[in-house]
Amino acid sequence: MKLDTTHLAWIREPRQYVIEADRIAITTEPHTDLWQKTYYHFINDNAPILQMTTSEPYFSFVVKTRFDDAHTRFDQCGIVLYLDSENWLKASVEYENDRFQHLGSVVTNQGFSDWATREIDSSVKTVWYRLSRRQDDYRIEYSLDGQSYHQMRICHLLKGDQDIQFGVYACSPEESSFTAVFSEMEVIDCQWPAHDGQTPNMD
Repeated sequence: MKLDTTHLAWIREPRQYVIEADRIAITTEPHTDLWQKTYYHFINDNAPILQMTTSEPYFSFVVKTRFDDAHTRFDQCGIVLYLDSENWLKASVEYENDRFQHLGSVVTNQGFSDWATREIDSSVKTVWYRLSRRQDDYRIEYSLDGQSYHQMRICHLLKGDQDIQFGVYACSPEESSFTAVFSEMEVIDCQWPAHDGQTPNMD
């Protein structure tokens, strides 16, 4: 099902953006980011986020991201599931230099973030993401062609078992600005099948 952009709501509305039926463009502002404490010992919680709310326990959210003019360290855009300042996840490509970028994801539980990454070439300017929910567990995948998806991580959110909010974000942690474009947004049946191996513990 194509995502109805009229159902989206801002957390920290940016100065410049465009919302159309099949396309969202966000122009970032300098010194915007999402991070909680770990390693850097600071809290950044000022990135613009555009989300919808759902109580559906099983679904997948797919979106195409373009970031042609990202050019400064940590410029980033991608998917986000933001419950509150201390409980959220995101996945994005973060620009590093003219040789490589970081494709990665952050999961924050109770005010502490982690960051799992891999390096990709800086020539990559388009990435698709697929966020899947199975109750309070989540899987993040990425694709470079919109067809073949590769798992980035499986994670748990401590407050992710009831109504949740999910969508897209873009930010520039340093002295920078660029325009991120989101398209091909869909909410579809859960593409993360139930586990068919070891029997779950019931206690």
